[in-house]
Amino acid sequence: MKLIGKTILITGGASGIGLEAAKQFLSHGLKVIITGREQEKLNEIKKLYPGLITIKSDLTSAEDAKSLLNQVKECGGIDILYNNAGVMSRPANLGITNDSHFANATNEINTNYLGVIRLNNLFIDMLNSREEAAIINTTSILSYVPFILAPTYAASKVALRFYTESLRSHLLIIGSKIKIFELLPPVVATRMADNLDTQTITPTRLVQALIGGLTKDRYTIRVGNTKLVYLLSRLSPKLVFNILNSKKNARLLQK
Repeated sequence: MKLIGKTILITGGASGIGLEAAKQFLSHGLKVIITGREQEKLNEIKKLYPGLITIKSDLTSAEDAKSLLNQVKECGGIDILYNNAGVMSRPANLGITNDSHFANATNEINTNYLGVIRLNNLFIDMLNSREEAAIINTTSILSYVPFILAPTYAASKVALRFYTESLRSHLLIIGSKIKIFELLPPVVATRMADNLDTQTITPTRLVQALIGGLTKDRYTIRVGNTKLVYLLSRLSPKLVFNILNSKKNARLLQK
């Protein structure tokens, strides 16, 4: 896929992986639009990177999503929709028997899964009108292995992975030219990974791998340890489960 000259919309672009992606895509000659829930943070980022277009939007809100579509149309539309936004409850709130578990789980499913479907449905006609267009869905290494510290987060990524594969096949059947990419990060060194007993990679390395996969039309982009976990999960699921769910991670549930 050719990237230079295209316009990309990155959800959750105000921090972490999304912000790193915005910076790298800018440097590769793309017009970049980012969304975030906090206007103050978006204002700060705009000062640092004047080339970015920032739009306040919460993808769990149907009204916000429709407003986002209209604002993107005013900017000339997009060629690439990068569904990066995601949430994971903090360890103190992750227990399946915790009183706040249902509320946290609802937020994770709405953001990580249903919000992606909402935006894809809204932007599909715009993307179909482009000569070359793409959707990038971010799943996770945890879509292959259950993680006791993030039960619903992992489940939401499994759902998104199955949906992504189905969407790719569906669009192929109806003759759409939209390319569907799936990015499967390992644990990335962002706030989500704080206190976790696991190896991490930097957002810089992850986005470099993403851009490499896009330019080579590699539709399933497994990065870092995700490649190994993918293989081991097919050969010995119990072994991989025990590796990811270490005793140190388990103790976080008792705090």
